[in-house]
Amino acid sequence: MEYKLINEQTIMIYFEAQINPDIFNKVQQISNYIKKQNHPAIIDIVPSYRAIMLNIDIAQCDVKQVVKELKLDQLNNKMEAHTNENPKQISIPVLYGGTHGQDLIEVASYHDLSEAEVVQLHTENTYLIYMLGFMPGFPFLGGLNSQLHTPRRQEPRTSIPAGSVGIANNQTGLYPKESPGGWQIIGRTPIQVFDINRSPMCLYNSGDTIKFYSIDEETFDHIQQAQLQDDFDIEKWVNK
Repeated sequence: MEYKLINEQTIMIYFEAQINPDIFNKVQQISNYIKKQNHPAIIDIVPSYRAIMLNIDIAQCDVKQVVKELKLDQLNNKMEAHTNENPKQISIPVLYGGTHGQDLIEVASYHDLSEAEVVQLHTENTYLIYMLGFMPGFPFLGGLNSQLHTPRRQEPRTSIPAGSVGIANNQTGLYPKESPGGWQIIGRTPIQVFDINRSPMCLYNSGDTIKFYSIDEETFDHIQQAQLQDDFDIEKWVNK
């Protein structure tokens, strides 16, 4: 672990340049340690795959003083706590291919696989949520089978529908809201994973895991329509 003063308001703490669960746990442990210090000058703590960004209120304290008070020089990556002490697994139903997964055929062709084989490979793994970013509720997931590692699209789309599930290089993830993007879209979930009118607004946090499962078009339409009703039971679909 090392830290750098990026500017007069920002400290970056870096770990090994890898995407794996061990590095993720180190990031989460140090983030948890810093949060528990409750330092009045720290405005925000933003963890990622292998780094933590600290935003500092320099009206209260300069960054060098924050470093000293947090004892960053003495941290040894052996903190005991974890920021997500009750991780959960969320199951996400996905309609693969067709108009909802227009890049499935390209991903299959790129790897000399059938579309069914891509779906099987994508649904058989459990994915760790390393971070939420890009937009509220967008999970960056680790654990994608190496047989599905696929480059981003050369030409990003200007609009990707909410719920779209995609692949970009060695990662998979889903778009909670409509957005531009360059990921290879292989399917779409009808579940609203992020909803400002729901508590909690997001179905998952970093440290949780996601397991995708395949559904047919009839089930997709049923879930979409059911979500318009006040008595929609989302737990029925995401706790499998």
